This record gives sequence, C-alpha cells and structure tokens, in this order.
Amino acid sequence: MASGSVGPDAPAQLAAILAEYGLVANIRAPDAADLISSLEAAVATAPRLLIVLAGDGTARAAAELCGLKGPLLALLPGGTMNFLSHAVYGVKPWPQVLRLALDQGQPRTLGGGCVEGHPFLCAAILGSPALWAPAREAVRKGKIGLALQRAWRALGRSFGHRLRYVIDAGRLDRARAVVVMCPIASKVMDEDDGALEAAALNFQNAAEALQLVGSALVGDWRENPLVENRPCKSIQIWSSQPIPAILDGETVSLGRIIEAHYDPAVTRVLAPPRSVR
Repeated sequence: MASGSVGPDAPAQLAAILAEYGLVANIRAPDAADLISSLEAAVATAPRLLIVLAGDGTARAAAELCGLKGPLLALLPGGTMNFLSHAVYGVKPWPQVLRLALDQGQPRTLGGGCVEGHPFLCAAILGSPALWAPAREAVRKGKIGLALQRAWRALGRSFGHRLRYVIDAGRLDRARAVVVMCPIASKVMDEDDGALEAAALNFQNAAEALQLVGSALVGDWRENPLVENRPCKSIQIWSSQPIPAILDGETVSLGRIIEAHYDPAVTRVLAPPRSVR
C-alpha cells in the first residue's frame, strides 16, 4: 500500500479486516521512492493475493509486475481519482471494497492498452498535456512556488510541436495530443468491444486548452469541437521530439515513434460479478 489520501491507521485497519477472514498478510507502507522495489519484493514472495491500497499509478505498476502469471490483485481506492478501483468495484470506501472482494470476488482478467511494452488499464495521455504532471505533483506536495515554475515551463512547451498519428492503418492526422482510453474507463466503449478509444486533442493556444479542461470538468469533453474520438485497435504516433506520456497517472519516458494497441489480457483481479458493483 502507498498513498497520501488514507489515514495513518490504514495498515492496522487493513490487518484487522484480514484477521476477520482468518488471513495473515505482510503489510508494507513504503515511501514513494521505495514503491517499486517494495512491489517487486511483494510479488517475488508469490502470494495468492496482492492487495494494493493506492491510486491508479500504483495499481498500474502492480498490474505490470503481476501480469497474468503473478498473484491476483485487489485494487483498493487510496489515491486521488481511483478510476480503476471504481470501475472494477464501484465507488465505495476502501474497507468496503476489500470486504466485497473477499466475500464475492472471483478471478477476472482485465484488458487494457499497451504502449512500447508499458501496459495501462485506464488511459494514456500522449503529448503536451503530460508535461503538466510535474506541476501537479508539486501542488500535491504543497510546493506552490515550484508548481508555478513547472506550470510556466509546461505552458511554454505545450504549443511547439504536434503529433502525427495513424489509427488502424487509416489516414495520417495531426493533433496536439492524443488520449487513449481503455474500455474500463471509457464512457462510449464496452469491455466486450475489444478495442480502445482514441481521442485527438486539437487545441491551438492556452485559451483553447483551458476550454478543453473546462468541458472535461463540467460535462462530456468528447462533445467539445476540439476533440475527435473514435475506437481503435492500434494507433501509431510520431513526433520530432520524445513524446511525453502519462499512463494511469504515472509519468513514463517514450521515444519519438510509438505504438499503442489493445491487449485483451493485461492482469488478473479478484473482483465481484459486474452486477454486484
């Protein structure tokens, strides 16, 4: 577990709930710097179930480590957005999600996306909007001055380069950024569709970028004329510079030429039937 949005008593509370079920767990609460090594150590012990109380980025990292052959995952909401946990278990507090998984959970395979060997289960943000991630992290840490510096730097880089992209071997298009959403996080796709949703963002200046953010906050941003979205099995993207990216809230480094595609089997979770959520 690793999250700043749960209380300091979360490890003890988690242990108490597991004890009710006669389960004994090795519970870790690592710092951010030790997160990946802690997850790797946990997976290396080959547990039957790996419980992650954290946000989408940590859940993505755990899913990448576990894959299909590692332990089952229980993804408890402990981050800021918790898209993945909410999609699998419904919008519930983490103790309720844990009890739901232990009471009614069954092994379930989750599909998602993959870009240059990195899986993602909610969404990949490719292009200039990903440059704002460092500013967001500074805000979360209370470093407002640093956040403003990073935001100013990101704004200056947001309109210098466009992406070129091709969806499913179709026509060549251009956009400022591309968002690729998995079925579990998309409002217009179903898990049985076997495809991703690709949305091209075509803002030209800061005012249009803010307009796009505003539409995302108050309604369906897909209705914004700056957005063109469609289903896809794969998408190829080119840029004159390395492409900034955020996968499920986690910043990753990518090259100048990348491909994202649908993967029907990314990892396995302990989840109730969909009708129970």
